[in-house]
Amino acid sequence: MKNTKNKSQKILKYIKHHIQKVEINKINNINDIKNIKTKYLHKKTGIINIIINNIKQADNKKKKILGIYINKLKKNILKKIKKYTSKTKIIKTIKTTKDLTIINHKETQEIGSMHPIYLVQKKIVNIFKNIGFIIHEDTEIENDWNNFTALNIPKNHPARQMHDTFFINKKFDKLLRTHTSATQIKYMKKNNPPIRVVSSGKVYRNETLSNKSLCMFHQLEGFYINKNVSILELLKIIKYFIKNIFENKIKFRIRPSYFPFTQPSIEIDIAKQNNNSYYKWIEIMGGGIIDPKILDNVGINNKIFSGFAFGMGIERIVQILYNIKDIRTLYKNNINFLSQFKNHII
Repeated sequence: MKNTKNKSQKILKYIKHHIQKVEINKINNINDIKNIKTKYLHKKTGIINIIINNIKQADNKKKKILGIYINKLKKNILKKIKKYTSKTKIIKTIKTTKDLTIINHKETQEIGSMHPIYLVQKKIVNIFKNIGFIIHEDTEIENDWNNFTALNIPKNHPARQMHDTFFINKKFDKLLRTHTSATQIKYMKKNNPPIRVVSSGKVYRNETLSNKSLCMFHQLEGFYINKNVSILELLKIIKYFIKNIFENKIKFRIRPSYFPFTQPSIEIDIAKQNNNSYYKWIEIMGGGIIDPKILDNVGINNKIFSGFAFGMGIERIVQILYNIKDIRTLYKNNINFLSQFKNHII
């Protein structure tokens, strides 16, 4: 009986070694796996079950030891087969899936393009860079002071109602910025005049979605601070910008307006010429002379320095330049629409 046990253990150890080191490594397809199952685990002809039948005459203690060993071996074989079955499926999937990293010159290659918002944003930025403005980007999460209070928009100011705000904590002091004007405050606190900066990026307002408005859009803010800055300089900047961004005959008008952070404040409307007639007036930007209170808030002496600021929505400019009626078109990821901008350069 002892010889039967020892012989069975040797055979089982050989099977374990042979499956793990030899047969498993030769698996190339699902048929190889089926052959291993039949050879070793079949209920009638499998090698392991034949060994089990040969040790039935052993005493209970020895059968228990061999039984534990055999069960572990069966589980180990099944585990190995499962692992290589999964591996085979993955390899099969990879082989049958198109590899997008391989260039096939026989196929038409789709060439991507820059998004129209990015194209226009970079064009606007470059226009201002050409006249000495530096570029400064900032965070989209702001505190109440930078976004409202320091810009002369206190807690109960009606202008806050125009900025239907996404607050991100229960204290209402952390929020998604409603305008890029918050950049002014932080930059002016850290830098001394003269300052000539433009900043652009995403801003957020809880607005109803329509062909004219979204809850997220892009804005560009510019500001200049120095001694004896006048509104005449701002008007020259605006005229220069309009001439360079639209590059064709355009009418524009300047009208008085109101912003809490500028005084006096102005808004600029344009009308594009078409067959000797003009479209209706469209507001494209606003600005004005920076309120002296704001200079005080950031530690700049308003008796010595003054400045102007201006801002615009980039999507509005995109719509005018490319005659896009619905602002939502810019965010639908429509390939037919976006492919029109392949040949556009900044």
